[in-house]
Amino acid sequence: MPKIITAKRLEGETEQAREYVKTHILFPSGVLGLILIIAGTGSLIYQFLFEAYGWRTFVESTGLLLAGTVIGWVQTSYHKFVLREHPAYFAGRMRIFTRTGQKRSKREATTVELHHWGRQWVPLYYVLGAGMLVGISFWSSISGQVYYMAAFLMPWAGFFWAKMFFWRGVLEQGKS
Repeated sequence: MPKIITAKRLEGETEQAREYVKTHILFPSGVLGLILIIAGTGSLIYQFLFEAYGWRTFVESTGLLLAGTVIGWVQTSYHKFVLREHPAYFAGRMRIFTRTGQKRSKREATTVELHHWGRQWVPLYYVLGAGMLVGISFWSSISGQVYYMAAFLMPWAGFFWAKMFFWRGVLEQGKS
């Protein structure tokens, strides 16, 4: 009998973790990705109409979008690993975000601690990924081939769209 209860609790944890991913990762990624892709495309249209737009502009803007997509894929792969191996981490975060007002204590532990190989390097990789996106945006803007607004928006649009696209298969598995 205890195994059935434990299995049901774990199933609930996995469902809570999936709900956390939907509400706190997918929804913001979709909205931000949409806003950034519209603004970035608008910036490229502005550049096409009023500035110089050549084949290098197309190649660099596509490269910026792809660089953001790669960084988004890497981060999503890590989050999928956390969901698969440690669903209690996301489930704990979901439980904390659902509590409001008096139910939520001020000194409450934020989440379950993650313990896996390489965990100490994750913040460094996040900073390096964001720094890489800002760096290539700055370089592309300075080189003069891509309008500065498009140069800073396109990698982030790729990043957020990749997060939304690569989570899709994982969440569809939970429905079956």
